[in-house]
Amino acid sequence: MTDPSSAAEALRAFGLQYPETQLKSPWPGHLDLAVRDKTFAYLSPEGQPFSLGCKLPFSAEAALALPFTEPTGYGLGKSGWVTARWPDDGSDPMPMFRAWIDESWRAQAPKRLAKSFPPPSF
Repeated sequence: MTDPSSAAEALRAFGLQYPETQLKSPWPGHLDLAVRDKTFAYLSPEGQPFSLGCKLPFSAEAALALPFTEPTGYGLGKSGWVTARWPDDGSDPMPMFRAWIDESWRAQAPKRLAKSFPPPSF
């Protein structure tokens, strides 16, 4: 079971395994994930409650049916972005969150780059 206080850092490490991915700091204290300077995962800063925002062109509808998610603010929700908090039901959402990071990276990466990288097994 993943500790929510270390989940954002674990997801950053997971996301950095993707080709041409780097950390991006659009706001002070934030370390989000970007591919070729296009953000694909917004992660809560250290010391803040867990949150994850991803672009989910295929699974947004199912993701938004979960009680711990909502459309991402600033108009991003209209483009398929979903923000999740850590669920309070005792479940471990990390496999699902890793799948969301994969989907979001593939949505934001150039098509040729995305096709060249096989999907990981979760």
